[in-house]
Amino acid sequence: MTLVQETAPLLRSIGQPRLLAGLKEGRADLQHHLWTHGAQPELTRAAYAELAEAVGLRGRGGAGFPVALKLADLPAKGIEAVVVNGSESEPLSRKDRLLLTLAPHLVLDGATGLARALAAKEVLIAVHDAAAAVSIRAAIRERQDPVEIQVSDSPGRFVAGEARAVLSILEGGPAVPPGRRVLPTRKGYHQRPTFLSNVETFAQLAVLARLGSREFSSTGLINEPGTQLLTVAGAVQRPGVIETPTGVPLETVLQYAGAPVAGPVLIGGYHGQWLPRSDGIRMSRPEVPVGAGIVVALGSGTCPLGEVYRVAQWLASQSAGQCGPCVFGLAALVDDFGRLLNGDPAGWHDAQRHLGLVPGRGACAHPDGSARFLASALDVFGEDVRNHLAGGCDRAVLGVLPVPGGTW
Repeated sequence: MTLVQETAPLLRSIGQPRLLAGLKEGRADLQHHLWTHGAQPELTRAAYAELAEAVGLRGRGGAGFPVALKLADLPAKGIEAVVVNGSESEPLSRKDRLLLTLAPHLVLDGATGLARALAAKEVLIAVHDAAAAVSIRAAIRERQDPVEIQVSDSPGRFVAGEARAVLSILEGGPAVPPGRRVLPTRKGYHQRPTFLSNVETFAQLAVLARLGSREFSSTGLINEPGTQLLTVAGAVQRPGVIETPTGVPLETVLQYAGAPVAGPVLIGGYHGQWLPRSDGIRMSRPEVPVGAGIVVALGSGTCPLGEVYRVAQWLASQSAGQCGPCVFGLAALVDDFGRLLNGDPAGWHDAQRHLGLVPGRGACAHPDGSARFLASALDVFGEDVRNHLAGGCDRAVLGVLPVPGGTW
C-alpha cells in the first residue's frame, strides 16, 4: 500500500515527496531549504540537456513541451533571459503559487542554475499572487546569486498566463498574447532568445540536478519518470495540492482527496477536458490532458450544464479581444449553452456548429482551450442535456466550479 504523507494543510503527497519535502506552514527560508535539499550543483548547459533528455522532462504548464527540445532550440550564444512564468491565472490551479510561497528557493535554484549554464543575462519572474510575490522577494534577499533576478507583478487575467502575454508584461506592454505565434526560444524577451517555463518546471530542474537521472527515475513512469503536482478541487473532502508519482491512477488521487464514488471529472482546468469517470485512467500523457495538473470532481449534487454555463460566461469575458473566434465565437457559445440550459434544442445544434468553427483559428490558445472544455462537456453530460431538453434536471447550480469572485 502506498504511503500517504501530509506536509501542510493544503499540501500532501502520495509516496515520498520531493518538491514538497520538508514544507510546513510559512516560507522555507534558505537555511531550512539547504537542510532539506542540500546545495544546488553547478551544471553546464550540456549537463542540463542530457538530464532533461534522459528523464523525458516536460514543462509542467499547459503545453507539456519537452525541456530538452526547448534547450536544443536555443542558440549557442546570445540568450537574453530565463523567465519563470508564475502568472497562474487558471482559477482552479494552486500548485505554482504554493511553490513560490512555501518553496521559493527550490524554484530559484532551478532558474538561476539554468541561467548560469546558458549564460543568460538575468532571471525574470512574473507573479500575480500577492503572497507569492512577497515570498519570492524575501527569498531573493537571502541569497547571493551572481545572476540578476527581477520580479514583476502580473494581472490575474486568464490570458495573461500565456507565455507570450507574460513576455509582453515583462516588457511593459499589455497583458495579452500578441497575434504572432513565435517561440520564445527564437524571439522572446525583447525579441531575443529566451528560455521560458512555468514555476514547477524550474523546481523539477532543481530536484533533477541534485538527484541525477537514475535516482530521479526511481519513481513514476518509465517514459516520463519523477513526480508531479496536482491541484485537486471540487466536490472533495480534502482539496489541495498533492505530489504524486507520474502515472498515478486517477482513482487513487480522487479516493485520497475524498471524492464521491461516482461522477464526472475535469482534467486540466478550464482549457481541459471532461471525463465520465476515472476508472482505469492514469495521470499520464497522452492518455489524459494533464495540462497544468488540475483534477476536479464535480459530484452529483449540482447541475452540470449550469456549472459549465457559468464557466463559459467567464471564459468569454477573458477574451483578449484580438480575433473573431475569441470575441464572437465564445460569445455565441455562451448564448448557445444558455439556450440549451433553458431547454431550447436549437441551442444544442448551434453549439455543435460553433464548436466546429472556433478551434484552430484564434490568435492565441484561448478559443481552442475553451472549445475543448465545452465540447467535452456536451459529450460527457449527454444525459443532463436530454434532461434539460425535456424540461430541466431539477438541480441547483452550487458553484462547484469556481470563477473569480467566488470561493474555491
